[in-house]
Amino acid sequence: CTEHTLTGTLAIAVFTAVLGSLQYGYSLGVINAPQKVIEKHYGRSLEVWTERAAVLSENGTDEGEFPEAGDHPSVIMYWSLSVSIFSIGGMLSSFLVGFVGDLRGRVKGMLMVNVLAVAAGLLMGLCRMWKPHFMVIAGRAVMGFYCGLTSGLVPMYIGEISPKAYRGALGTLHQLAIVTGILISQVIGLDFILGNDDMWPLLLGLSGAPAILQSLLLPLCPESPRYLYILLGKEQEARTSLLRLKGAYDPTPDLEEMKSEKEKADREPRVSILSLIRSSVYRQQLVVALMMHFSQQFSGINAIFYYSTDIFTRAGVAQPVYATIGVGVINTIFTLVSSEFLWMSYVSMAAIFLFVSFFEIGPGPIPWFIVAELFSQGPRPAAIALAGCCNWTSNFIIGMTFPYIQEYLGCYVFALFAVLLLGFTVFIYLRVPETKGKSFEEIAGVFRKGRKKANPDDGTELQQLKTSTDA
Repeated sequence: CTEHTLTGTLAIAVFTAVLGSLQYGYSLGVINAPQKVIEKHYGRSLEVWTERAAVLSENGTDEGEFPEAGDHPSVIMYWSLSVSIFSIGGMLSSFLVGFVGDLRGRVKGMLMVNVLAVAAGLLMGLCRMWKPHFMVIAGRAVMGFYCGLTSGLVPMYIGEISPKAYRGALGTLHQLAIVTGILISQVIGLDFILGNDDMWPLLLGLSGAPAILQSLLLPLCPESPRYLYILLGKEQEARTSLLRLKGAYDPTPDLEEMKSEKEKADREPRVSILSLIRSSVYRQQLVVALMMHFSQQFSGINAIFYYSTDIFTRAGVAQPVYATIGVGVINTIFTLVSSEFLWMSYVSMAAIFLFVSFFEIGPGPIPWFIVAELFSQGPRPAAIALAGCCNWTSNFIIGMTFPYIQEYLGCYVFALFAVLLLGFTVFIYLRVPETKGKSFEEIAGVFRKGRKKANPDDGTELQQLKTSTDA
């Protein structure tokens, strides 16, 4: 039996898939390092800033000009939009993950969406051919649309092809690849490499490079056996795919498991997004799922992702979700104190490093995993779509508003996130059940206990949901 053996084909398939995650991470972090350089080009293109006027302003000759291009309101607006439009694209495409994955399969789905990544890279790489602020914003929007799709397709494919013994470990590679992509973007975004006046369009354009490599490797990857059997009913093709992924072994137990899952999925009709929102049966699970995603984004992590210039050159990993919240509060305290004592700035920087590293092992991946654990086959696709939209919407709000909040609150900016984190900590402690080692029925039972007391008619509503043609 080769259940505990990693085959070369499986390794290639997982590596190929996480190239999409690497690209997501690169796109997330690449806008960070060259901020000042890009703002200058925006200022020149908008004709609101020149080097000469800036020098005169610094010398006190012309008070009407801005010494920094990034100080001009128009540049601030376009820069904030360049950062946050990425999330709008992801927000829109998050609803399409299931559709794209089921349309032609996981592998062909990833191959199709790579067209978006290459187009986005070209828009940003050639931004000097027209107005750079428009070209960059357009490229970021398209790249965000791509990342919204790939951030769902990659974990879906890896989860479906991984042997049980390695499912958890291989599943974390999605998040690891994102962090690696961020780190790469920060390193090559340094001013003496690509983050300078001459090379910054290439830096942004390289966002689409992993898609080219992935497109060359995807034809070598087997399709998901679960997709082939459960969705298409192609048992023989699923068997062939299993043998390619796991080597020479008896695939009968795996096929029997898929058969059972297929029968269950066929019995339980899918619940639409609108039905899920309206239903009180799944409301508690939905509230928990959405709040987990809110807590991920409103921790303030994307303020660091988007706006800090060198924070990810030392990103590490350790500790679970509750430690992250504690470190976030500590980081806030040290940030406030550092405004009074110069030496505390080093302590504050160390706290930020810890905050980032704890995030990547805790609330980074957990909200995505927990949604699948809280919902059964019927409502799961609708719940994942709503959670994805919630995550990307929150991401957009942070990306768009942070510069203005920072301008208003100054060094106290993370105090706002600390208050939110305190509220999320209380909610998680009181309302989020432990899911480790529990079946869906056991998890659902936790929610049913409290729900029956509040609404004894839930059983009737659940039956109506399951028999409804709208579901």
